[in-house]
Amino acid sequence: MARSLKGIALVVTLGTLLSKFGGLARQLAIAAAFGVGAAYDAYNYAYVLPGFLLILLGGINGPFHSAMVSVLSRRPRQESAHILAALNTSVSAILLMVTVLLVAAADPLITLVGPGLSPDLHRIAVVQLQVMAPMALLAGLIGLGFGSLNAADEFWIPAISPLMSSVALILGVGLLWFRLGDLIGEPRFALLGGVVLAAATLVGALLQWLIQLPALVRQGLVRFKLVWDWRHPGVREVWRVMGPATLSSGMLQINVFTDLFFASGIVGAAAGLGYANLLIQTPLGLISNALLVPLLPTFARLTAPDDRPQLIARIRQGMMLSTASMLPLGVLFIALGGPIVALVYERGAFDAQASQLVTALLMAYGLGMPAYLGRDVLVRVFYALGDGTTPFRLSVAGIGLNVIFDWLLVGGPTPWGPQSPLNFGAPGLVLATVAINTLTCAALLLMLQRRLQDLPLKDWAFDAAKLTLAAVLAGLLSWLVSMALPWTGTLLGLFLQVSGSGAAGLLLFLWIGTLLKSPEVQLIGKAVLQRVRRR
Repeated sequence: MARSLKGIALVVTLGTLLSKFGGLARQLAIAAAFGVGAAYDAYNYAYVLPGFLLILLGGINGPFHSAMVSVLSRRPRQESAHILAALNTSVSAILLMVTVLLVAAADPLITLVGPGLSPDLHRIAVVQLQVMAPMALLAGLIGLGFGSLNAADEFWIPAISPLMSSVALILGVGLLWFRLGDLIGEPRFALLGGVVLAAATLVGALLQWLIQLPALVRQGLVRFKLVWDWRHPGVREVWRVMGPATLSSGMLQINVFTDLFFASGIVGAAAGLGYANLLIQTPLGLISNALLVPLLPTFARLTAPDDRPQLIARIRQGMMLSTASMLPLGVLFIALGGPIVALVYERGAFDAQASQLVTALLMAYGLGMPAYLGRDVLVRVFYALGDGTTPFRLSVAGIGLNVIFDWLLVGGPTPWGPQSPLNFGAPGLVLATVAINTLTCAALLLMLQRRLQDLPLKDWAFDAAKLTLAAVLAGLLSWLVSMALPWTGTLLGLFLQVSGSGAAGLLLFLWIGTLLKSPEVQLIGKAVLQRVRRR
């Protein structure tokens, strides 16, 4: 079983790696073409709802996917095909109405998401939302299909599917660039650029759905007909699992709406958040999949009272591995934020001013890296224990706190002027998110202690403190190396600056962690050495 889980993790990690590199290439193309200009700034508001639905319903760890895996993995293939057909029918009917609503109500929805947008940005965003509205329907079909494939032990296609979206966007931007050249970023072409971004995004979602069809046919899971069967036990079980999980996942995404609501009054903030978020999500997605995919089945198998010591040991392993991997990444984003952003984005329309904005956001994100993955580990433990209520309640509480923190950290805007002395601009929105994730992670840990009662939290805190010390020293060394040596500002110079300074910091982290006898650091160090020796 362990070998099987490792094999699944490897397939998912490789697929995710390709998708993340594709996503990075996509953002490079967008950054070079539009920078933080009107077309892409408006796109970030228009994409909120379609993107929310694509992540929520079509995501590889989304509720549709999880529900299908949990139900279909226990059923024969013929019955699974019937369940999938019935769910495709009912879900499509619901999401078709959502699509019509997005088209008809695009104007007030953009006002709701971005009340501070200028008239030109608002107009572009409305058109973009109407173009991308069918993604609501596609999102549901994608999530159901990929969940069915995973239940049938097909992991490669779901893992690489996001690559299709990246390819579509790169081609769309490339064709527009071929036609307009250096004029692509001009304000007079902002609407055209916005429409191209939206249309390419829609095509990418369509490709994500189409790529799964051959695999579904091969697995005998496709029925090209409408099946109205609400009473089938499997269909009802999927809805029972899918409903609460969708609500819980949706609560987290509402925080994105809140951030954009407050960002609408800050020029370029939405675009900057998009660029910085990609730099965070690339390593986070890779490590998250590599860690969570093997651990999730393990948590589920260790819920019996007699297995409690093993469960606690696995929880510790998951939390410490997330801390040991995220802490050094976080401090590197803080220490090397400027060179990283310049290396990845600073070309074409993405100028030094845009780099400064994204650097500040990236550094703020770096502060909360451990909490991002730690929260996901703990949420999965609660799901394995059959408790989806606790994460849902904390998600709801997090929404309220996020509104308060966003408001406080961007100056407390009101019709009568700012009311808060704390105005960090766009980075304030990220700091609010970091605070919410940290508080949520702590609350989940305390509630898990109340439930299991045997968690050695003091020992875990001491281990985390040792890792924090190692990470801080590693970040300091990376910053000193970055500042002390005469790096050139060329692309090669920036690459050497980031890679050289980053490598020095990571090696110091591994060395200190090994001296402090951290099992997780020793495990990571061993894996790195094995990779180096193979090469």
